[in-house]
Amino acid sequence: MRQAHTVEQVRVAETARMAQLPEGALMQQAAAGLAAAVLDLLGGGYGRRVLLLVGAGNNGGDALYAGARLARRGAAVEAWLLADPVHQEGLAALLAAGGTIAGPEAVARPDVVVDGIVGIGGRPGLRPDAVAALARVEAVPVVAVDVPSGIDVDTGELDGPHVEAAVTVTFGTHKPGLLVDPAAAACGVVHLVDLGLELPEPPIEALQPADVRRLLPRPAPDGHKYTRGVVGVRAGSATYPGAALLCVSGADCGLAGMVRYVGEVADVVRRHHPEVVGEGRVQAWTVGSGGGEAAGDELAAAVADAVPTVVDADALRHVHGPLGVPAVLTPHAGELAAMSGVDREDVEARGLHHARAAAERHQAVVLLKGRRSLVVHPDGRVRVTTTGVPWLATAGAGDVLSGLVGALLAVGMTPYDAASVGSWLHGAAATLASRGGPLVASAVAATLPETVRRVLAGGMEESTA
Repeated sequence: MRQAHTVEQVRVAETARMAQLPEGALMQQAAAGLAAAVLDLLGGGYGRRVLLLVGAGNNGGDALYAGARLARRGAAVEAWLLADPVHQEGLAALLAAGGTIAGPEAVARPDVVVDGIVGIGGRPGLRPDAVAALARVEAVPVVAVDVPSGIDVDTGELDGPHVEAAVTVTFGTHKPGLLVDPAAAACGVVHLVDLGLELPEPPIEALQPADVRRLLPRPAPDGHKYTRGVVGVRAGSATYPGAALLCVSGADCGLAGMVRYVGEVADVVRRHHPEVVGEGRVQAWTVGSGGGEAAGDELAAAVADAVPTVVDADALRHVHGPLGVPAVLTPHAGELAAMSGVDREDVEARGLHHARAAAERHQAVVLLKGRRSLVVHPDGRVRVTTTGVPWLATAGAGDVLSGLVGALLAVGMTPYDAASVGSWLHGAAATLASRGGPLVASAVAATLPETVRRVLAGGMEESTA
């Protein structure tokens, strides 16, 4: 499990760890990991030019000590000091190793910039001198120290200028802003340096293949189609028959023992999915994809069955409070904006805030779809989906996802686990189906069984954040 802790949690853990170590040892651990990441990016140190952008505080100290290590490896290291004073011991170490201090006019064009401007205690945005320094080295790859300077570390929000990093070297644990968009998009590849911190339960997690493998239920040796779970789909319409097909395709991936379809296009569905049957008892419903004007009635019928329900697309317009059954709501930013009475742009800028508010308001798990989909429990816990590819932003992909989550509910998973595992598998299937190029939603659904096989066999690579 990839865990993300708040600034306060990290500070408490770091204070406790420093009490166990000689003075300065924790910063030296961080600097060693940072220097190693810079060397890896550059392919070595000798003859390379490194510019440190150094602010006050420990992040500046990390950058300076890492700069000293790089200088000893043959790199030409300059420090542009953006605060007075900076970390004095770190500056002395840099100068002793052969590094230099550069003024704004004397900076030679570097091969890499190390962002040690502000750390996890910084406020969103950057001061004008930091903005000017970054402008001088535009297009040079940046390695951020702990977090890209200028992001909101605890919320993942952006408010003003910020660093766009190629690599972020973070210490001890991930922070929310490294996983949650829009800030996560500014982090590049994230490399975690273990500092041996004792940390509490995290408010934010990102599932990894081992977690998905652990959570996925397996059929019992004596199981049959009914004990394996029956998922019902109320989706599609004469206007949008494709939505029914795609939703059923997600549900009919083999995880549940049976799929039932109720709707206007049953003949079309059964022509493509002959194993799908009609109305009857179910353990979970998926409702709303392409449902049009009938979506409200279909939602009411599903809720009347008193089983867990996935609410998607058109059915979301009929959710005005708690549904009275375990539920997963699957809006994209526009749909969540309509449900919350705010602009879409505000949801895109403050997705974590709005998803948490909606989960509490509706007492349901909210799966906010996006580049980094958020799965939010009513109690505030969050899982971030780090699988997927940009090609997944295609029509019908959400219909497949809602059907898949419904199948996972039917096999007995909790709404929180079903939504987060379903979102992870959906992104992983898209990655397999894409093979680096375009894909359509039906290809994602077709690849789900192979994705599950690979996960269960332990053959999936770790997702990256």
